[in-house]
Amino acid sequence: MRIWDRHIENCIPLTTLLPEEGASVADIGSGAGLPGIVIALARPKLRVTLVEPLQRRVEFLHEVIDSLRLTNIDIIRAKSESIKGAHTYVVARAVAPLPRLMDTTWHLVKPGGSLLAIKGASVEHEIAGLTLPRGATLQLKEINLDDLPPARVVAISKAG
Repeated sequence: MRIWDRHIENCIPLTTLLPEEGASVADIGSGAGLPGIVIALARPKLRVTLVEPLQRRVEFLHEVIDSLRLTNIDIIRAKSESIKGAHTYVVARAVAPLPRLMDTTWHLVKPGGSLLAIKGASVEHEIAGLTLPRGATLQLKEINLDDLPPARVVAISKAG
């Protein structure tokens, strides 16, 4: 149950910020597939790309995707700063402080898209140290769903 309580429950609220279809999502530093696999399950009409640099984690992700028979997921073995492409949403959980996360992922956010970072208690400190790119806007979203702990997601939107 610890995996559910500490990890999966933490990802579910993020899915409420995503549309049902018509968008692409990149999960940066996917690790064990969180939040990317949760997103792919909750939003099966979205295209989800898991970005993970470590081979053993990539192999694990392939096993999970195969066992769940998910067809809306791709995996890229790389660091985010070395890949190209543009996504409607770039998501991250427990990857890096906001300034570093912005430096390594902002190029992957489409104009009009957003970086969505699941954050904890220290988020105000991270926001205070952040300089937004021209035209970008930031919102701290507090998401409360029945029976789940409150979630905090920083949404940084790129001008469209």
